Amino acid sequence: MSQSTPNPLGQPVGRALDDWSAPPLPPRQPLAGRHCRVEPLDPARHAEDLYEATAADAEGRIWTYLSYGPFASRADLQGWAEAAAESEDPRFFAIVNTADGRAAGVASYLRIDPAVGSIEVGSICYPPRLQRTTAATEAMVLMMRNAFELGYRRYEWKCDRLNAASIAAAERLGFSFEGVFRQATIFRGRNRDTAWFAIIDRDWDALRSCYERWLDPANFDADGVQKESLSALTAPVVRRRFASW
Repeated sequence: MSQSTPNPLGQPVGRALDDWSAPPLPPRQPLAGRHCRVEPLDPARHAEDLYEATAADAEGRIWTYLSYGPFASRADLQGWAEAAAESEDPRFFAIVNTADGRAAGVASYLRIDPAVGSIEVGSICYPPRLQRTTAATEAMVLMMRNAFELGYRRYEWKCDRLNAASIAAAERLGFSFEGVFRQATIFRGRNRDTAWFAIIDRDWDALRSCYERWLDPANFDADGVQKESLSALTAPVVRRRFASW
């Protein structure tokens, strides 16, 4: 529950933030992990790999809830990547597998508001070869850690309330459900009710320990199968879970 204190009129108000200062914008610099690197999107380096990765999804399932794509050709993706790389908000990054050095997916920081210390992760595109991999999780951890270490107070995740995979991913990572904005927008000609999730700085220390424990090589057997799930580790930190309505 939010902390409060009475003002001179006896009204409850939020705690003073005398010890906090606005963080900088996230710099365009790579974030390195054991299984992946999160690199500023570079069309010359990443577009070809990303086209091949996304083209493997023949049914186009990865695009249903995304505001960009699908791409009919390499040239189409190249054009999108060139524009996305210049965008300040969203600020796009490619997720590169360290095993083969190839870009396998995309994510971004968006709705970046340093004045209040809030930032969102989104525009996440995980093609088949990145899905359900350790690198996929590590990329999210790297971006989150970077935001909190820069000084952000609030890290958001938003998605279509019908996007079950995104909701499950948010809760597995330790995001707490905050509510649904009904008829929040119109998306690809359809109504979208938006589910809101967030992690705040007070959650970070506990969640960081969960991620470190899960990513520890000792948590995986010789075949790369996890011994302890991330969902089980983060469950005690999650304050509220999504419920259909």
